[in-house]
Amino acid sequence: MKPTNKTILATAVAAALVSVGATGMASAQDGKEKCFGVSMAGQNDCAAGPGTTCAGTSTVDYQGNAWKLVDAGTCESMELPDGRMGSLEALDRDLPA
Repeated sequence: MKPTNKTILATAVAAALVSVGATGMASAQDGKEKCFGVSMAGQNDCAAGPGTTCAGTSTVDYQGNAWKLVDAGTCESMELPDGRMGSLEALDRDLPA
C-alpha cells in the first residue's frame, strides 16, 4: 500500500473512532443508554449486528441485536409483549431470518 493510501486509511479510521466516542459521550451526558431488543422494525437508532446497518434498518419488531436510546436506568425494566425485556447487551432473540 502506498504511503498516501495508508495516511488516508488511518485518517478515516481515526475519524470514525472519534465519531463513535463522541456519540457515546453525548448519550451518557444526556442520561440515555443503549437498550437492545426494544425497537419496532425500522425504528432502531443504529447498527448492532447482522441485519442492521444503521438507523432505521431493523427488519423485525424487538430485534435483539438492534438498539434504541432510552432514559438511563429504564432499559431492563421495560415491559414488552410476550415477556420480552430490554437488555444493555445485544440479544440472540428475534433476529431476521
